[in-house]
Amino acid sequence: MGWKTLDDLELSGKRVLTRVDINVPMEDGRVTDSTRIDRIAPTVHDIRAKGGSPILLAHFGRPKGKPVPEMSLRQLVEPLEAAFGCAVTFVERPARDWIDAQPADAVILVENTRFSPMEEANDPQMAQFLAGLGDVYCNDAFSAAHRAHASTEGVAHLLPSCAGRLMQAELEALEAALSKPKRPVVAVVGGAKVSTKLELLGNLVSKVDTLVIGGGMANTFLAAQGVDVGKSLAEHDMTGTASEIMEKAQAAGCTILLPSDVVVAREFKAGAAHETVAADACPADAMILDAGPESVKAITAAFEAAKTLIWNGPLGAFEIEPFDTATNAAAQAAAAATKAGTLISVAGGGDTVAALNKAGAADDFTYISTAGGAFLEWMEGKTLPGVAALS
Repeated sequence: MGWKTLDDLELSGKRVLTRVDINVPMEDGRVTDSTRIDRIAPTVHDIRAKGGSPILLAHFGRPKGKPVPEMSLRQLVEPLEAAFGCAVTFVERPARDWIDAQPADAVILVENTRFSPMEEANDPQMAQFLAGLGDVYCNDAFSAAHRAHASTEGVAHLLPSCAGRLMQAELEALEAALSKPKRPVVAVVGGAKVSTKLELLGNLVSKVDTLVIGGGMANTFLAAQGVDVGKSLAEHDMTGTASEIMEKAQAAGCTILLPSDVVVAREFKAGAAHETVAADACPADAMILDAGPESVKAITAAFEAAKTLIWNGPLGAFEIEPFDTATNAAAQAAAAATKAGTLISVAGGGDTVAALNKAGAADDFTYISTAGGAFLEWMEGKTLPGVAALS
């Protein structure tokens, strides 16, 4: 652990620049999922408890370097106040003398950092300006840590810096899962395309003991083995790459688990007529939409033998019934093993969180990351600029 936490810095009487991710979904001016706001509350609470004043820096949407009224952070003042249990003061263009005139424990919210083109350019001038507003820098936005922006990376080099509670929890969970895991380690990687997860698969086969491949990606791997996958979603131009990944896994002693049986249908809709067949027996006019019961048995057996699980992506077309069956069953098995204390389970990525919530399994996982891109890049073995800057 090469980074400091809130416990390592003196915060009393200090203005603490705190980078957070409050890029929450909204409809008709209301927050529809407050998870990201709820998760930064412990950091804000702890800074104030230690006598500091949090100055929140955040982005919202993609304003592309220009002020966009509907992407103003002003609309988040009330939801933030509800989560923190205290007043939040919003400011468009802060100045240090104005900040110093605020109460010692004030929570200040600065307007959307991406309203300036200098933010995404990581312009040293903007980093200097931000650093001038505070005495200490705290990064609590792991989900934005894969971006080298002025508020995530630039400013960290200019002030004493630390990780916030959410960033700390993310990093500790990921280090436990990939850097120093309890073995055996199983990874579940699902989703539509091999092409978007090439680096991830390439990194994982050298780090984990068993790699479960699901979703449309599994069809590409089956096709690489010469299996006719009918009308299934598959990247036939990626079969050579899939074969290379399987060879690399074999050389590294990593077992790849592909479906042995599959659920097929002629149409992609809820409740469509479907049947379970062997993985190599998909009818020419049908498509594979889920893993079958024998495949699920093999996956749950791998979970039972494992000490650590990393999960990214569903096993089938989980959005529509009954093609969510394999994902639900595997997720519930992982949750049960975690609850029994035999498995450390870490999951992340948008579809993954949605799938685990749908399965009713999310609450029992050891850790669920709110990050999408940053979680994937960490799993790919990449250095995240926002984390490296804290070292």
